[in-house]
Amino acid sequence: MGNITDLYDKDNKLKVDISKYLDINVEILKYLFDKCGDIVQKTIVLEREQGNTRIHVIYVDGLVNVQQIEDSIIMPLSYEWKNTDGRNIWESILYKESHSVDIKREASFDMTINSVLKGDTAIFVDGYDEALVVSTKRFPLRSISENDKEAGMRGPKDSFNEGFRFSTALIRRRIRDAKLRVEQGTMGQRTRTDYAIIYMEDIARPSLVQEIKDRIDRYDIDAILDSGMAEHILEDNWYSPFPMFQSTTRPDKVASGILEGRVAVVFDNSPEVIMAPSNFNMLLQASDDYYNRWAVGTFARILRYVAAFLAITFPGLYVAVTTFHSEILPDKLLFAIASARTMVTFPIVVEMIIMEFLFELLREAGIRLPGPLGNTIGVVGGLIVGQAAVDAGIVSTIVVIVVALSAIASFSIPNEEFASVFRLLKFFIIFTSAVFGLYGFILGLLLVAIHLSELKSFGVPYMMPVVGGLKGDVEERKDFIVRSPINTMKYRPLWAKSGNRIRLRKKGR
Repeated sequence: MGNITDLYDKDNKLKVDISKYLDINVEILKYLFDKCGDIVQKTIVLEREQGNTRIHVIYVDGLVNVQQIEDSIIMPLSYEWKNTDGRNIWESILYKESHSVDIKREASFDMTINSVLKGDTAIFVDGYDEALVVSTKRFPLRSISENDKEAGMRGPKDSFNEGFRFSTALIRRRIRDAKLRVEQGTMGQRTRTDYAIIYMEDIARPSLVQEIKDRIDRYDIDAILDSGMAEHILEDNWYSPFPMFQSTTRPDKVASGILEGRVAVVFDNSPEVIMAPSNFNMLLQASDDYYNRWAVGTFARILRYVAAFLAITFPGLYVAVTTFHSEILPDKLLFAIASARTMVTFPIVVEMIIMEFLFELLREAGIRLPGPLGNTIGVVGGLIVGQAAVDAGIVSTIVVIVVALSAIASFSIPNEEFASVFRLLKFFIIFTSAVFGLYGFILGLLLVAIHLSELKSFGVPYMMPVVGGLKGDVEERKDFIVRSPINTMKYRPLWAKSGNRIRLRKKGR
């Protein structure tokens, strides 16, 4: 047959067709899966009065339920075949002998092989140029566990796992509506990763759904191993550090977003589900905001906004004030800072960068190490390194306090991907403050604000409702910094279908 690549076209799809001669199909299969020890193939001869018939069964060991194959395919075909009537051989297997509901006919060799590699079992019958594909998937997956990445005090505790069908089932469990659409496809020429676009047909805008489909079809890529890889090629503003999708492991958050008119995209092998459109306000919201009293939820949101501001500005503000504008500090505070820096040999900017770098290094080490050990390194390492740096005269105690407060503030942001942006921009603000003082500090914040005002996520302004909201539309501000009571939030956001924005009404109206 030559080289195996000769069987594939430029899109990595098989060029051969299923032959009605079983020997040809078996030869192609054995050639395709040469040196593949996990591929199980067997040719079975079925005896009947009208003449013997050969079939060829193929599946991937480790991705299938072997017991199901034995019970629903092999045993019925082996023991019940002799009792079959004179009907067509194909129809006998499809409608009588095979004890499986999820079974289909497949005419494409490429689609058949793709199904086998996903965990299905394929049956080739001598004399027919089609194959039977039986669903026998059983993947090695971890169970649905408690959500430890976006933990909350109240609300459901389950989270998505790497199982594609488990993730869609967790969403379907919460939205028991026939209008929930789950459109499936594959992405990646080599991995052929399953994905699903999930939305409410009567709530989501058709233009939004179509735009997401168009962006998925825009590129050909070898592999999609996680939703984060797909997120990067689906967004237009690739140059921006701010995420254009909201990623989450909480099924309740995804269900809530879908019911607001947003579109969720689920990827196989990834516990993170991404949603669009997204904006600044959404990424600072937590599920607890809606499960607790409105006053408690509002207070928590205010804390997060303050924390986000401190995470990006506090170190830069300290550098600007102490380096260029120390006269604005109270005398006692100025003397305390000067006293703390008597043994420090580095300038304030270098001192701040060293300490920030050490904290980021400890944070990264804590993530990479196993759970209990990582937590120990993060806490104990911070205390030991910070105290040792102070005793050695590398940094002052004031800088340790400033860096620690900014780190704690970044931990208050519920979305980890969003929090990473603030950690990155913190160094940008430190740089502008170190060069121009308070003028540079304000200039840096102004540049960030201008950039945020220009961003759009699938046509929705990123700073909505501060920027781009409809004039006089107070409904958008009911779910902003102040979270209004649930019984007053009667309308869905602006990106929902204009004719179906009402989500709360009294019965009989």
